[in-house]
Amino acid sequence: MKAEIFTDGSCLGNPGPGGWAFLSRINRKETRKQGGASYTTNNRMELTAVIEAFKWLQKEHPSATEITLFSDSSWVVNTMKANWKRKKNLDLWAELAPLLEGKKISWEWVRGHNGHKENEDCDGRATKEAANAARSAPPLPPEGRTLFD
Repeated sequence: MKAEIFTDGSCLGNPGPGGWAFLSRINRKETRKQGGASYTTNNRMELTAVIEAFKWLQKEHPSATEITLFSDSSWVVNTMKANWKRKKNLDLWAELAPLLEGKKISWEWVRGHNGHKENEDCDGRATKEAANAARSAPPLPPEGRTLFD
């Protein structure tokens, strides 16, 4: 089974409150999911969107093994396509790796904020989640904690 996945992450400040979103299209049926975090970075949200999409795909459509993933994050796409070195967010890269096993994935970069319908959809929802996270959480990590404890 083939699937198309579109992802985006957003952060209000970097670091700051963030949001992620994905849109999955399988057999012309679209599914949208999104979420947020109170204190994060844009790169973490970009990668979280990909992770959440693959978690959802694994649970809801385990037979989807041929996937085209679209992202406006050249960091995500080039790390996967051009084997860029993974220097940060190693916890997220480790979480993603097993979700990709047994799948044929085409990683496609799209220009963000450029009228790409699905990217704009994900961007709007990720930005809304970041705004929700900003309203419901303190702007800094709790006392005595690092950014990603």
